[in-house]
Amino acid sequence: MIPESPTHRAINAVFKTEQPRLIAGLTRVVRDISLAEELAQDALLVALKTWPERGVPDNPAAWLMQTAKRRAIDMFRHRSMARDKLAEIGRDMDSAGDDAIEALHEQMDDEVGDDLLKMIFTACHPILPAEAQVALTLRLVGGLTTEEIARAFLVAEPTIGQRIVRAKKAIASANLPFEVPRGAERIERLTSVLGVIYLIFNEGYSATAGDDWMRPQLCQDAIRLGQVLARLSPDDSEVHGLLALMEIQSSRLATRTGRDGAPVLLLDQDRSRWDQAAIVRGLAALEQAIALGGAGGPYALQAAIAACHARARNAAETDWARIAELYGVLAEVAPSGVVELNRAVAISMAEGPAAALELIDVIRHDPALARYHLLYGVRGDMLSKLGRRDEAAAEFERAAGLTRNNREKIFLLGRAREARAG
Repeated sequence: MIPESPTHRAINAVFKTEQPRLIAGLTRVVRDISLAEELAQDALLVALKTWPERGVPDNPAAWLMQTAKRRAIDMFRHRSMARDKLAEIGRDMDSAGDDAIEALHEQMDDEVGDDLLKMIFTACHPILPAEAQVALTLRLVGGLTTEEIARAFLVAEPTIGQRIVRAKKAIASANLPFEVPRGAERIERLTSVLGVIYLIFNEGYSATAGDDWMRPQLCQDAIRLGQVLARLSPDDSEVHGLLALMEIQSSRLATRTGRDGAPVLLLDQDRSRWDQAAIVRGLAALEQAIALGGAGGPYALQAAIAACHARARNAAETDWARIAELYGVLAEVAPSGVVELNRAVAISMAEGPAAALELIDVIRHDPALARYHLLYGVRGDMLSKLGRRDEAAAEFERAAGLTRNNREKIFLLGRAREARAG
């Protein structure tokens, strides 16, 4: 095990920060994700050996990149690789010393943005299944270990490892270009990229299974990816829309559970404890999305809904009519049963539970919602408010039977008992 000295902790902190960019830069050169990861780890081992003796370099990222490239040259030489590959990797590295490192650092500053964006798009290539896209993105761009990814999604570590290995092999076998696609292909791929990042955030915001209601670290990882994408694609309104949505939603994380870990619903949360800095960042990102002409985009619309909650000083001041209106627009832009269910909740707050129940009874036969536990939880809530307590209890129990999250199951069964008790 690596000693936990202050120097080693500093080295590991630097490496965790620089690892995604290091792997992305190396992948651009060696055209092999697995090899790039191996070279990055080799560079870390060299740093752990030499930095405690010589001190941390002024430009640690450039130092790590140079060390990894030198290791690649040695590797290719031993494998008798083509001369042009050696020349490509060794370019501008004939001389040693601070000047060479500084020059490399400046070169990295010019290239790192493109490299990270290429890595995100490669990890989210449509040839990979969605679960592999998520795992590979978290591993390469999020910097999470296989163990951390497995723990976050409550999947066995070997399963996650296999997904990542298969994804890398699929990318290598298809000989995918390490690049940001252009035109229609880029637009199509960007949708997948944003979808994966949002999926990661949602899994952290409301864990699908396990003993914890939330996994906040996963939310922070998704936000960090969104921030990277916003810097690298500053003119895409939906990128800013997604970042706005995640920032505003994340502001509530500290208030979504009680001291015992039990869920706390939105209307019962202590808004004085919402993260105001996250709200400010989210509203700024939303303004940017609107300024770019993206007010009607799916993520921007959801961010606008989140903003309605964020701007209300208390639950009573929430503009539910506006939220219902925004959900109506969202239903036209990105129609789904889940959107309609959320619109029903807003309608219940604006017009009463009877109007909401009418909409829910229209969508509850949607096959896509057949095993969606929140459908039955929301319907149970409407029935309870209408005094139809036995029906409400049955819906809460049905919802509890469908969820795989233990905290949520306990909460829903509690609602069922309350409904039966009147």
